[in-house]
Amino acid sequence: MRLYCAPLACSLADHIALHEVGVAFDLVRVDMRSKLTETGQDFHQICAKGYVPALVLADGQILTENIAVLDWLSESFPALAPQGPMGRSRQLEALAFISTEIHRAFKSMWHGGTDRDRARAAVTVTGLLALMAGTMQGDYLFGDRLSVADSYLFVMLLWAERFKVEVPDAMADLRDRVRARPAVQRAMATEGLFKPLPGRVSCPGRVNAE
Repeated sequence: MRLYCAPLACSLADHIALHEVGVAFDLVRVDMRSKLTETGQDFHQICAKGYVPALVLADGQILTENIAVLDWLSESFPALAPQGPMGRSRQLEALAFISTEIHRAFKSMWHGGTDRDRARAAVTVTGLLALMAGTMQGDYLFGDRLSVADSYLFVMLLWAERFKVEVPDAMADLRDRVRARPAVQRAMATEGLFKPLPGRVSCPGRVNAE
């Protein structure tokens, strides 16, 4: 397998998942501004959409869209999936919420929004994370095992940390718990993400999203 990623992009979730299961894979970084891979190849030749993640499977098929990639990984490696007859459905539910609501809410922070836009986005993100905190079933989203949904949520929590967005205590604890995992540390080190980080900014209660 080969994973195309960009540092601190949502592809970090897939990178973490691959390390968690210990499967062999190649990692290729992509410059999202130039759309060139680290070897100088036009990334559009690999993924016409021009954004990460893109996962090249053993048979040469290319899988894109983070929900699809993470779902495929959890189906291929059951240790990354919640158990029970509703496990996959509940994980897809969480992945969809993370992708379409939380991830999308950061847009103005990454792409030149005004101060007012960023402030409103921060309130929205805090509220969405509070909703997700209310669904936790243990140390992780679905109990005592990390799932691919946790790895995606972790990236969102890193973004919240980067932009100094308040997060509920349960989410801050989850972020710290995931970051301490050896596989996560390995993925972050490979992407050059180990550097001084701001202290925790947290809120104890629920904040309604706008």
